[in-house]
Amino acid sequence: MIETLTIAIGADHGGVHMKTRLATALRDAGHEVLDFGTDGPASVDYPDFAQAVCAAVAQKRAAYGVLVCGTGIGMSIAANRNPAIRCGLVHDVTTARLTRAHNDANVLALGARIIGEEVALDILAAFLGTTFEGGRHERRLSKLNKTTEPTP
Repeated sequence: MIETLTIAIGADHGGVHMKTRLATALRDAGHEVLDFGTDGPASVDYPDFAQAVCAAVAQKRAAYGVLVCGTGIGMSIAANRNPAIRCGLVHDVTTARLTRAHNDANVLALGARIIGEEVALDILAAFLGTTFEGGRHERRLSKLNKTTEPTP
């Protein structure tokens, strides 16, 4: 039996259709979905949705987050501003698997104008089905978690 997870999901107007499809697939698989919107095609600002999803993950109300916009780029940039988030912008199953295995990503960003919905569903399954490998990757993640002052 597959582990039941709580997944936070959000999208802007460019990703709303794909978000809806992914949320349905997650629910059909038995997962709980925290849907932070948007729910229609009206123009909205992607950082608002990225921040809401990432707050849920950072506060451990959700195990993982999924963000969708036109390219995934804006969402991934917004997500990675939260120090508790490691968001991977993914375009295929291999990078979905590796962002979890090597980077212990806790948020997935997808571009609805870049990949199709069937590919997105495969990516989501790979992302959720892959565990962090640890080992040499732990050392690298600890370097990401250090807070340092920027050099002049």
